[in-house]
Amino acid sequence: MFLVTGATGNVGSEVVTALKEAGEPVRALVRRPDAVLPDGVEAAVGDLNDPAGLGDALKGVEGVFLLPGYQDMPGMLARARDAGVRRIVLLSGGSAALENLDNAVSRYMTLAERAVRASGLDWTFLRPRAFMTNALRWLPQLRAGDTVRAQFPDVAAACVDPADIAAVAVKALKGGYESRIGELTGPVAMRPAEQVAVLAEVLGRELRFVGLTGDETRAELEASMPAAYVEAFWDFYAGGTLDEATVHPDVREITGRPARTFADWAAAHADAFR
Repeated sequence: MFLVTGATGNVGSEVVTALKEAGEPVRALVRRPDAVLPDGVEAAVGDLNDPAGLGDALKGVEGVFLLPGYQDMPGMLARARDAGVRRIVLLSGGSAALENLDNAVSRYMTLAERAVRASGLDWTFLRPRAFMTNALRWLPQLRAGDTVRAQFPDVAAACVDPADIAAVAVKALKGGYESRIGELTGPVAMRPAEQVAVLAEVLGRELRFVGLTGDETRAELEASMPAAYVEAFWDFYAGGTLDEATVHPDVREITGRPARTFADWAAAHADAFR
């Protein structure tokens, strides 16, 4: 049995689906009993911030797909170890490598990895770069018109499809990738304007791209997240401390197939943009 945390989220939902399609028994950790899950997936209601309440969720579990950033990671990991869990596949991020404890995002990624290393459990860390699904944040603009205004227009990222992250996670959960860090990217680095051009072609629309200025970008960030996270992302993208443009071969090496392109992802999700 495999337990997937964040089971209704961006990546966790893909991991649940990939495990089910692979014929593996999967249990989804959810906060609400009415969470919508694929047929045949077992639900376990619980909260990673309350490790004491995870007893039933961890019963009979061999491996856990784990999200970072929870208050008592050591406590949760101790519960998992005591329940007989053998393997943790941690969804981390590229900023963990920076080990910058003054950066809010790097801090929680770094501390999560340290906690898993210290747990005594077998581990695999997945460090995806930007998600292709981040393009969904443009949906309100595309519903309102044909102009897309984007933050950090000069920053290129080798965005990765969450379905590829899930495919790697399934391989790691089943074993054979212990003590490995997967640097997960798509096959090419793209700037936001290039992504919009791909969307225009897939949707058959004439889209106009506008890059936000630094002041406009900061104002948008400040309106949508706590100050510590604004500074974290400003450090990454305006300060250039986080490299998301380098392409890594790990998706191909682990799954045996090429990483999906942004055009592949856009075509598969075209209905969402329509």
